[in-house]
Amino acid sequence: MPLRSTFTRFFQLEAASGLLLIAAAILALIINNSPLSGWYNAFLEIPVVAQFGAVKIAKPLLLWINDGLMALFFLIIGLEVKREVLEGHLSKISQIVLPGAAAVGGMVIPALVFTALNHDSPSAMTGWAIPMATDIAFALGVLALLGKRVPVSLKLFLMTLAIIDDLGAIIVIAVFYSSELSGLALALAGASIIALIAMNRLGVVKLAPYLLIGLVLWVCVLKSGVHATLAGVILAFCIPLRTRNEEASPAHTLEHSLHPWVAYGILPLFAFANAGVSLKGVTLDSFIHPVPFGIALGLLLGKTVGVFGLTWLAVKTRMATLPTGAGWGQVFGVAILCGIGFTMSLFVGSLAYVPGVSEFAGEDRMGILTGSILSAFIGYAVMAFFSRKSG
Repeated sequence: MPLRSTFTRFFQLEAASGLLLIAAAILALIINNSPLSGWYNAFLEIPVVAQFGAVKIAKPLLLWINDGLMALFFLIIGLEVKREVLEGHLSKISQIVLPGAAAVGGMVIPALVFTALNHDSPSAMTGWAIPMATDIAFALGVLALLGKRVPVSLKLFLMTLAIIDDLGAIIVIAVFYSSELSGLALALAGASIIALIAMNRLGVVKLAPYLLIGLVLWVCVLKSGVHATLAGVILAFCIPLRTRNEEASPAHTLEHSLHPWVAYGILPLFAFANAGVSLKGVTLDSFIHPVPFGIALGLLLGKTVGVFGLTWLAVKTRMATLPTGAGWGQVFGVAILCGIGFTMSLFVGSLAYVPGVSEFAGEDRMGILTGSILSAFIGYAVMAFFSRKSG
């Protein structure tokens, strides 16, 4: 499939998914602030048990969504990163410099903004990584509303930036959000990874063996104390992208088959399960509390300054050039849109402030929704203005 048609399909899918995410989040907010709120919370607390012999996993539905279904989302991210590194927009250093610099700025500055407002509270500081991520589906969904007025090169810049951003978030989750580790579970996870690598090196192209061992890996990682969704990324990196003969690429096949289910099913369900913030008793003081305010400011201001600032620096030092056909005003609009943290921010928030354990559980979602909504509206307005002006 030609690169341009592959990108077009990807963009259309992500854009539509972003609009569906918005609808799911709004629906969750309405339901949890209506007489149906009891049903909403009861739905998320439904106990779900899976057992195979002595191995038993018992969690409420919310955690099955966040730990189980989201592993498939991370599997897709891993497949996308692998594809881009080996044959796409991350395969050449020259293609990585500009979105890479922008992604680094977009991760570091928001974390510093949050830290500046919460450094005196150790329990609040566990959420420092929440405003670091960009929601590619949501951001592309907003960008899609502008149609052909936005250069394709700018959409590629945003997509590549967000993929690098996601990779950074994965590393942060692995390093900073792992709990007490189980040696036995880690050893079994290691054995599963060795088996996956061996199959790759031996030229195994059937997906079934990879998925079966991948399931074992997910259980082992879940029991190890490292977050279970990382099993999806590891599995993705082990599935062959290229084959020795004329067989279809297993990685391409899995990505194309799984992507619609993740885009139209798993991500909207995740948004519905995690965006239902109760507004009961919420006042202006609730929004200016250092945790939600730090997250919102990190997303809106931190992302804009980080992404635009590092992009400007990379161009002015001649390390890179602006996306073809794009002006600084449009780049500024994209930088604001990068403040839409939503999916990954909600995910990191669920790890940083565990419901029922952390005093800040729920407050992070107010900051994420506020920062993401403001970034979406302001970013769209800026993009519309400069795209019309350039047109």
